[in-house]
Amino acid sequence: MKPALFLAAFATLAVAMPRALATDADGFAATYAAAQTAERQAGALHHQWTTTEADLKAAQAAAARHDNAAAIRLAQEAAALARLSIAQAQDQDAHWRDAVVQ
Repeated sequence: MKPALFLAAFATLAVAMPRALATDADGFAATYAAAQTAERQAGALHHQWTTTEADLKAAQAAAARHDNAAAIRLAQEAAALARLSIAQAQDQDAHWRDAVVQ
């Protein structure tokens, strides 16, 4: 794993952990909206991960069951995955020439 990608993953997890304490419906709505925004940004880069979509669907299902703690956790995971996919897309865009055989 490239250092920049590792740092992005670590920063994402460090930011997501304190938010895990929020368990209300408003907390879920805000977290889910942030995850959707990050996923749309990844889509704009043509770099969406299927695991992000799965976590978003699972978060919606948990919210429908009124399991807000699980819904928030899943939405946070989806947001983290989306941000990592964005970081990967940016890293690959910056370094693709290094992989080309000359």
